[in-house]
Amino acid sequence: MALRLPRPCYCTCPFKPCRGKGQTLSWIPVVPAALYRLFLLLLIALGLLGPAQAVSVTFINPGRSNEAYWVAAASAMVQAARSLGLQLEVKFAERDHLKALEIAASLAARPVAQRPDYVVFSNDYATGPEILRLLNGSGIKAMMAFSGIHGADRRLTGGPREKYDFWLGTLEPRAEDAGYLTAKMLIEKGRAAQLRGADGLLHVIAIAGDRSTPSSAARNAGLQRALAEASDVVLDQIVYANWSRETALNKSRWLVRRHPDARLVWAGSDQMAFGAMQAWREHADVPGKDVLFSGVNTSTEALKAVRSGELSALAGGHFMAGAWALVMIHDHAKGRDFAPSEGLELVLPMFILFTPPLAERFMQRFAGDHTVLDFRRYSRVLNPRLTHYDFDVGDLLR
Repeated sequence: MALRLPRPCYCTCPFKPCRGKGQTLSWIPVVPAALYRLFLLLLIALGLLGPAQAVSVTFINPGRSNEAYWVAAASAMVQAARSLGLQLEVKFAERDHLKALEIAASLAARPVAQRPDYVVFSNDYATGPEILRLLNGSGIKAMMAFSGIHGADRRLTGGPREKYDFWLGTLEPRAEDAGYLTAKMLIEKGRAAQLRGADGLLHVIAIAGDRSTPSSAARNAGLQRALAEASDVVLDQIVYANWSRETALNKSRWLVRRHPDARLVWAGSDQMAFGAMQAWREHADVPGKDVLFSGVNTSTEALKAVRSGELSALAGGHFMAGAWALVMIHDHAKGRDFAPSEGLELVLPMFILFTPPLAERFMQRFAGDHTVLDFRRYSRVLNPRLTHYDFDVGDLLR
């Protein structure tokens, strides 16, 4: 039912024909100005003057628009936004750090009414400090997810809400877990399969992502921790493949010849694992039997490889970091700041190891575009009894 607001009357008596400002003849009561304003405020509060505009968020996605991991991350965020009533825009940087900066600059340059309320971005390729500088003064609030700012760059940015008060905080997966869990599983399976070299040791080759992204360095640290715990394992060589399947393939073609005793191949991502796997296949080795491989991420190809035994260890779940960040943004926009209870820089365990049954369940649970996930149950605004955020991808599989 449409509400018809009373027209203001310019008469002095309670009931009188009114032709004020060219209005047609009508009988209307005089509405005192203060009462009229109160009435309008009441209608606004009740939402009767139209729906409130949804909180808008733009995600500067550092990955490629056809890259399994970053597409999955964006898809999870779309579902979270839909569940929480947020308006989400995803902009892919296509693994180009300059494009990520261009996107940030273009958001800040939009007319004020068209700027998003929040931006989610990562520190991939160490772009975080420059993105913060570009957003400064735009009125856009920022939340970092997936990877934060560490080391020397902190001298440029400070921490969240220090130099840049619009930088609300950071939500990172505990990336070291991915490297550690997969390396431990790889070593255990290597021992069980008796894949030792002539010296009686297990020989490992590591194919890492890049040298600048904090999450890459953390995964490598997890690998090193697992190696330090295993006195019967030696790391023959570590190379960097820049997260590229093709680069991993090309480098593995000479690694397989240089290190004939290496029967365990640890990789910082699933795509690099598949590149390495192809090189060993060309060398007439059978993945999962002659050589064991590990990876990180939850692409359908990787989950199927776990199910078939070609991948001996796979960790994933961190693609949800952006979706979890949207839960925190939703609550912040509703007046529930996460800082008092959670802190400003959250590094949370998000990785799980996939067994064949769990890989199958994951594919069924997240299959297709029609999957509906309920993120409302993670909101502290919508669930006042929650004292802390409990972000658990395993919970979504149950």
